Amino acid sequence: MNYLKSFFAALAVAIALSATMAQTAFAQSTAVMIIDEGHILTTSKAGKDMFTKLQNIENQINGELKAPAEALQAQRNTLAAKLEGKTREAIAADAALVKQVEDFQKKANDFAQKRSVLAQEYSATEQKAFVDFNKALEPVLLEVVKEKNIQVLLSRSQVVFSADAVDASDAIIAKLDQKTPSITVVRQRAPAKTN
Repeated sequence: MNYLKSFFAALAVAIALSATMAQTAFAQSTAVMIIDEGHILTTSKAGKDMFTKLQNIENQINGELKAPAEALQAQRNTLAAKLEGKTREAIAADAALVKQVEDFQKKANDFAQKRSVLAQEYSATEQKAFVDFNKALEPVLLEVVKEKNIQVLLSRSQVVFSADAVDASDAIIAKLDQKTPSITVVRQRAPAKTN
C-alpha cells in the first residue's frame, strides 16, 4: 500500500513540476501581470477614503434609526405591561387598549418600512461608490498595462502561484493615489413616495 501512495505522490510532484515549467515558459514569452483587487481597494487613498465616507453614511443612517427604535421599544415595553395577564377577550373589551395596540402595530410597520428604505439607500450608495472607484481605477490600470506592454492580466484571486515581480498592485496604487486620492460618495436617496 505504501508503494502505491509513494507512486501517486511522485506522480503529483512530477505534474506540479511540469506545470510550473510550462508556466515559466509561458511567462517568458508573454508579458503577464497580476493584480490584487482587494489590496488595491483597501490600501489606496481612494479606497480608504471611500470606505471612510461609506462608514460615515452608515453611521448617519443608524443615527436616524436610533431614536425611533428606542421610542418603539419603550412603547412596546409599556404596552406589554398593560397586556400582561389579560385574556384576549379582556383586551378586546378595552377600546382604549385596542387602540394603543393598533397604534403600536402601525408605528412598528412604519419603522420596518423606513429601515428597509434606508437599507436600500445605503446599498445604492455603496454600489455607486464602487462603480465610481472602478471608473477611477480603470484608466490607471490601462496606463500600467501599456507602460509594461502587458499581454495577459490576471486577478490574484484566480492565480495559484505567481512571483512577486509580476504583481503590479503597488504600482497601480501609487498611480491611483496620485491621480485620484479620494472618491466622491454621496448618499443615494429613495424617490419620494407619492400617495
